[in-house]
Amino acid sequence: MDDVNLFGIRYASEGDESFWFELDNHLDEREFRLKVRDKRGYVISDNEKPIGIMRYNLFWDNMPFLTLIFLEEAYRGRGFGRQSMLFWEDEMRSLGYKVVMTSTQIDEQAQHFYRRLGYVERGSLSLDNTPIEQAQEIFMLKVL
Repeated sequence: MDDVNLFGIRYASEGDESFWFELDNHLDEREFRLKVRDKRGYVISDNEKPIGIMRYNLFWDNMPFLTLIFLEEAYRGRGFGRQSMLFWEDEMRSLGYKVVMTSTQIDEQAQHFYRRLGYVERGSLSLDNTPIEQAQEIFMLKVL
């Protein structure tokens, strides 16, 4: 098998719905359509084969907040995530944003990925004793 990664990324389209929901069980169909309409969802590919997804919204209606990046297991650790993040950051910079944001649970490895890309922890949220209880959520920012 050829080890050459042929990275690609494009805006998600309605035709990606089936693939999208194989990877994303947090977004409902209505929100998916909004991501497509507003160009806030992406499909990541290797040699034109879809391998992952990425989506964002605007925190406080003015700060890009990456809400999900997810790659199929076989494609993790091969540079696709990094290339996707750099693409997104460049796009956000070209749209005039000065800071981007993301979050991850404290018990997830993603925080190390974001730190390597220059994201800095800026606080956390505890959802203990709520209907959506989970591990502490870390918020991370990067100045572009």
